[in-house]
Amino acid sequence: MEATRTLIRNGHVVDTEPEPSARPATDVLIEDGRILAVGRGLPSAGAAVIDATDRLVLPGFVDAHRHLWQSALRAAAVDTDLGTYLGLLARTGPKFRPGDVYTATLAGALECLDSGITTQLDHSHITYSPEHADAAIDALGAAGLRAVYGYGTPVTGTPVTGGGDLADLYRVRTERLAADDALVTLAHAPLGPSFAPLEQVAEELRAARELGLRSTYHVAATPLAPRPISALRDAGLLGADLLFVHGNTLDDGELKLIADSGAAACAAPGAEAMLGDRAPVAGRLRRLGVTTGLGVDAVTSGPGDMFSVMRATLLASQIADEPRLTCADVLRMATLDGAAALGLADRAGSLRPGKRADVVLLRLDGINCLTAERDPIAAIVTAAQPYNVETVLVGGRLVKSAGQLIHGDAGQLADDLREVAAAVA
Repeated sequence: MEATRTLIRNGHVVDTEPEPSARPATDVLIEDGRILAVGRGLPSAGAAVIDATDRLVLPGFVDAHRHLWQSALRAAAVDTDLGTYLGLLARTGPKFRPGDVYTATLAGALECLDSGITTQLDHSHITYSPEHADAAIDALGAAGLRAVYGYGTPVTGTPVTGGGDLADLYRVRTERLAADDALVTLAHAPLGPSFAPLEQVAEELRAARELGLRSTYHVAATPLAPRPISALRDAGLLGADLLFVHGNTLDDGELKLIADSGAAACAAPGAEAMLGDRAPVAGRLRRLGVTTGLGVDAVTSGPGDMFSVMRATLLASQIADEPRLTCADVLRMATLDGAAALGLADRAGSLRPGKRADVVLLRLDGINCLTAERDPIAAIVTAAQPYNVETVLVGGRLVKSAGQLIHGDAGQLADDLREVAAAVA
């Protein structure tokens, strides 16, 4: 088969490995879905050429934690608190039919791509049946982003016991998402040690590990588990295959246990601030040596793009942290560190040759990005907006071009999503 080549030519290339850096007038050569070379004057023979003059070229963003199904509940939990938000999910979640999950997940995934997020962990705690799980997986595949489907425990408003979803987790692993090198892969997203009995956590974690899966948990200091990370360690369950989300109420000792175990974390500063999750945690996590990605969490309580999340991270750090996070720190958290947190650093998060060609081009001729070439890294974090995202590639395949998503019938999807929102209200 003839090789498929794309040359991104003459852009301001911003890479994140080993540390964020910018190179003007630089090319990126892509072959068969992977980055072949980054440099000046790369050959264009046999390649489709994308002119990146006056464009920033960077790795696609990594959203390490989001509930995509909540795209049908946009802005439904602002000016409120965590308890009210959870009540909203308990009330609306059971109303979602499998087809509704498909529509909402697809819309959320396309929102990711539209704003330059090419890799995403979908913590899908809407799994009321095997059909709900299949619908979410189908939507991720249809969208075309690099996704980790987090098979989640539904938010029902009552405690869940017994690990009743494990049989279907096995089905999904063996029948739907068996390959770990596919565009859509699998993780387990149960309640975890802050919200379920430790015996249940142990049962679920053993099952996930037997299936070769990573697990991700919402984590906080709760009456059930004031020190949940210590509880995992004491039970011999803490390991490098875990991703902890939030953790704002955990003390430094708990966070240091995460670092020492090789596990990772994800902060969602925008949603955490909106829902009153106490002090920001991203800076503390990074200072203590935890591999830390960033997440949108949910568009019920905030914007759905990584530019907003990066700015929330940076601004929160200016208030809460010493030393404060820099723009370079935040950009790396939104790309390479997020990929590492998902176990995908070998394929995403930077523009290293050999990695999958998940690439974003930002226009610099918009009024908000004029003169951004002076400091491209700072401009990405502090100035750029989703409307600057002109081109997006996932695995070398165009999913957004000339400022427009390539996927299907956007008008029909909008109508379908509005119907879902009305039905579950």
